[in-house]
Amino acid sequence: MDPLSLIIDDMRFDGVVFVSTELSAPWSLRLHTPGLASFHIVTEGQAWLLREGQDAVALQTGDLIVLPAGCEHWVQDRPTPSHSSHDLMPQLHRLDTEPMVLGGGGAVTHMISGHARFDVHMAAPLVSALPSLMHIRGLGEAPPPWLAIGLQFLAQEVMSPRPGQQAIINRLGDILFMECLRDYVTSLPEGSDNWLAALKDRALSTALACMHRNPAHNWTVPELAQQACLSRSAFADRFGQTLGEPPLTYLTRHRMRLAARQLASTTAPVSKVADQVGYTSEAAFSQAFKREYGLSPSVWRQQQHLHPAGAETATA
Repeated sequence: MDPLSLIIDDMRFDGVVFVSTELSAPWSLRLHTPGLASFHIVTEGQAWLLREGQDAVALQTGDLIVLPAGCEHWVQDRPTPSHSSHDLMPQLHRLDTEPMVLGGGGAVTHMISGHARFDVHMAAPLVSALPSLMHIRGLGEAPPPWLAIGLQFLAQEVMSPRPGQQAIINRLGDILFMECLRDYVTSLPEGSDNWLAALKDRALSTALACMHRNPAHNWTVPELAQQACLSRSAFADRFGQTLGEPPLTYLTRHRMRLAARQLASTTAPVSKVADQVGYTSEAAFSQAFKREYGLSPSVWRQQQHLHPAGAETATA
């Protein structure tokens, strides 16, 4: 597997929560999904996306817009703030799949809106490396072929509900989001200070794949350098310059995120979690975990069970 695929696998994507909407002007929708990527697809008509302190963004038929960190935003029929907005979150968790109809009877816009479901802790490094807004235009000189195909398939699925609709849209939502990620990584210029640029570097991507494929292995810098076909010093310098931290610091942080997931979602003893992420000493693991999260593993686990909103694969 390539490193981007391994990173995405670590995030444990679990499809999307969505609602299709039929909107007639005037209308305004609000959506806020902290830590989870929210999205809107305009299947017909036009809209405006507004964020606090940012210019309004015009959306046209065929546009896909993704907010990787799920920041608070509004989508509406005009570029100026509305005095009242409809909160989309309750609609996203309805059991039925009927379109939501809203508005005052004016010009009509059809959209599909929602958010992805994945492990917030494991996704944090990737989300922080992405722009706050990813706008893939469906019209213009060269819209990406994957978007046209995906939207056509999605529109057909939403218009004609059949058994298995949610499963189909879950997988399609995953694919569209991953295509956005792939396009973004591909577009990063040489020398970019974004750590995702390492995925375009054959030597660094090989080392990243090793760490993500087998995080419990007792990796050393010389061993990773050998995998990357570089000298130890050249590898360490290139890794640090591109990813902003030494190789073993990156590995430790990744291990701690894996451990946090295990602590939050299982009842496995701390010693077993330590072993799963490459620590033969529970004491050494506890020290590393406390450095990363500010709490011992057992105390952190207790807090997550008391306040589980961010502990598991989030769905809201």
